[in-house]
Amino acid sequence: MERAGTLERGLAVLRALSADPGRRMRATDLTRATGLARSTVDRVVATLAHLGHLRVEDRDVLLAPPLLELGEAYLACCGLAEILGPHADRLARELDESVSLAVPDGDGVRLVGRFTRRRTMSVAFRTGELLPADRCAAGLALLDPAAPWAEDDQLMEPGLITVAMPVRDGSGRAVCALSVASHTSRHTVAGLRAHALPRLRKAVAEMETALSAPAPPSAPSAAVDASRAAKQELGAEYLQSLARGLAVLVSLGSARGGLPLAGAARVTGLPRATVRRAILSLERLGYAAAEGARFVLLPKVLELGYAHLSSRTLQEVIQPHLADLVARVRESASVAMLSGDEVVYVARVPVTSIMSVDITVGTRFPAYATSMGRVLLAGLPDDRLSAITPQPLTGHTVTSSAELAAAVRRARNDGYALVDQELEDGVRSVAVPLHDRNGRVVAALNVATHVSRATVDDLLRDVLPVLTETAARITNDLAHIRQDLVQA
Repeated sequence: MERAGTLERGLAVLRALSADPGRRMRATDLTRATGLARSTVDRVVATLAHLGHLRVEDRDVLLAPPLLELGEAYLACCGLAEILGPHADRLARELDESVSLAVPDGDGVRLVGRFTRRRTMSVAFRTGELLPADRCAAGLALLDPAAPWAEDDQLMEPGLITVAMPVRDGSGRAVCALSVASHTSRHTVAGLRAHALPRLRKAVAEMETALSAPAPPSAPSAAVDASRAAKQELGAEYLQSLARGLAVLVSLGSARGGLPLAGAARVTGLPRATVRRAILSLERLGYAAAEGARFVLLPKVLELGYAHLSSRTLQEVIQPHLADLVARVRESASVAMLSGDEVVYVARVPVTSIMSVDITVGTRFPAYATSMGRVLLAGLPDDRLSAITPQPLTGHTVTSSAELAAAVRRARNDGYALVDQELEDGVRSVAVPLHDRNGRVVAALNVATHVSRATVDDLLRDVLPVLTETAARITNDLAHIRQDLVQA
């Protein structure tokens, strides 16, 4: 049966971008890196950008957070992070050391979970990162799973020491390694072994018990092929077979232990023959394998940008969207989170102007007098407002609890808040909420200007629609990054 060549070409572009994600690449660079025709690269990039996996910025092609759904599909398919993560996290807290889970992947081991302890000299690996098996304790533990433990005395990096043990499933197969990492400023390797090994053994035993439990039944819901409408909308530039192939990859993560062919066809809404062609390509490239009647994803999927994207900070995710927003509305834009009764600015792009709103990241303002504060307060229960006593900051500031409660209710009902010179005379701003993957308000996005440049009607007519559109794109990205970063 013919392989789905378009899917392979799309994955080649993603691999080229993921190989050196810190380097900015353009279509011409991708043409050289992949050996594909320029016209093919352009169509692949256009399709992946439409799917949200890539972003094109001044002709540079960049990985985008929604690409994480490919790696998340693998993690969900294997289930190790979900099952073993709570045990690893508890071990990290008990030992006050960084802990990781790694699975075999070719000649190396790939990290599928990390549980770090933050300190000045910290040990932090990235989920999805590939390490040489013969130079780290996790790899050595999996190379010789009969050994009771393995240790790395600065093989990977000067100062880095690690102790690891293999973790076996119900059949006795070593499926991953549990590692405890530290630094020579805290322990010798013998000292780390003495400190960690007793609790490490106990954690591995708990993990193996958890792995032996039967997987909960799952019935992934059926879907409709979403690529058909996109093809009709975008025409020849949209590679429908690439979009369908990636949908098949993601579908294999909709149930722990993968899916049979018919299950993947049901989840994607695609014909079985289309699904089969995509799976053949994924198998040939090492991204999927057959296990009995089911097809499962393999750790290599994580090479598709997961380590780079999953380690990005909240500010790094937000900043490109802020820059685009400022370019479109020609006013300063910011993102803030709630800290007690104040908003704290976590990201900002100022407009270049002789007269501008001068605020920096880390600035704090009382939430009651700001548009972002009202949006954030609107995401909390009503009784949260009773503890806030507004103080007059200008002649326009709301100063009664009843007026503040009414303003917050309006923000909740309208989906935005507009504050006119309540924080400072001459400053007018409008804000909308940013949500996490569970729909909770976690931050707010605003545009601020001077009253001489925009009326209230101007903000509502010209700025609010663009602000709302930008918030939707940011919210979509936030759905794919670590929740501890979103809620920090």
